[in-house]
Amino acid sequence: MNTVAAIYFDGKTSRLYRVEFSVIGDTAYVREITNDLHEGMTRSCPLTELRVSERTRHAPRKVTFSDGAYLEITDHATFNAMLGNTGYQDSTVVQLQQSWTGTLLALAGTVIVLTLGYMYGLPAASRVVAFATPVSVERKLGDGMLDFLDKHIFKPSVLPAARQEELSARFQRLRPPRGDSPTYHLVFRKSTIGPNAFALPSGDIIITDEIIALMKDDEAIMGVLAHELGHLHERHLTRRIIQSSAVGATATLLFGDVSAVVANIPTLMLDLKYSRDAETEADDYAMKMLDANGIAREHLAVAFEKLDALAPGISPYLSSHPAGSDRVMRIRGYDRGRGSDKTEP
Repeated sequence: MNTVAAIYFDGKTSRLYRVEFSVIGDTAYVREITNDLHEGMTRSCPLTELRVSERTRHAPRKVTFSDGAYLEITDHATFNAMLGNTGYQDSTVVQLQQSWTGTLLALAGTVIVLTLGYMYGLPAASRVVAFATPVSVERKLGDGMLDFLDKHIFKPSVLPAARQEELSARFQRLRPPRGDSPTYHLVFRKSTIGPNAFALPSGDIIITDEIIALMKDDEAIMGVLAHELGHLHERHLTRRIIQSSAVGATATLLFGDVSAVVANIPTLMLDLKYSRDAETEADDYAMKMLDANGIAREHLAVAFEKLDALAPGISPYLSSHPAGSDRVMRIRGYDRGRGSDKTEP
């Protein structure tokens, strides 16, 4: 016979019973321990009707009956031996939890799944969600971004109105490379942080006086604007917002602090970095748009070279749109490592 001391609660009252819990064959017995000659509370039931809690280092083990009554057992060694004698085995999950090897394997598996999900699953899912989002909803998503940037980064443009109209009209005359061009609004601003241009989910394409002065070439400016229209066409910033929101929501589930997500929204507006794939998509769109309108791709390559030649920290456009020799070579139709073989976007 296997016996262990326990505390019993009937599940109906708060009364505590000090009992002996024993197992004979396939039946469990509970007998109250009393200090007088009167027989105390007793009960029995088949082992199959009992539910045993997981093993822990210090907390009492709990044995629950089908009617809600339960036992609390603190003598872990005796109880574990009793369970072993009855043939009881912990579930595979519990066994892994009790094993350092299992725990480390589970941790490694979790890290791998999260990493692969972040690198591949999340971008793919964000693309599906972004393109399934109605344009009207996406435009509302960008509401307030320009106002925020105007308060912190931009000042009114000092570019003459006639020059603004000239550039706007020229860009409007360009044919999109495929299908209809996404609805956009060209916005001119003077920047406090140097040459820059980017598109917002609201449909605003912002270009600064500084980058226009740097280019000194309207065809290069058209290339930069076509690149930004590519970001808008591919909904890159919307996809980034979806990805960041998903990461923030996951962090909230893990750490329980939603304030971190809210606090990072302004930062996201300022941190407009795109992935290498997103930049490649925008470059492809710009090259095809230049091709469709008889403008040499060289103008776009020269634009990135001019930005690349600026001193570090001078061009935020480089931090948010990573350039470099590989990218310029690709625009020119050369693939590093293959000499002068032509590549098509």
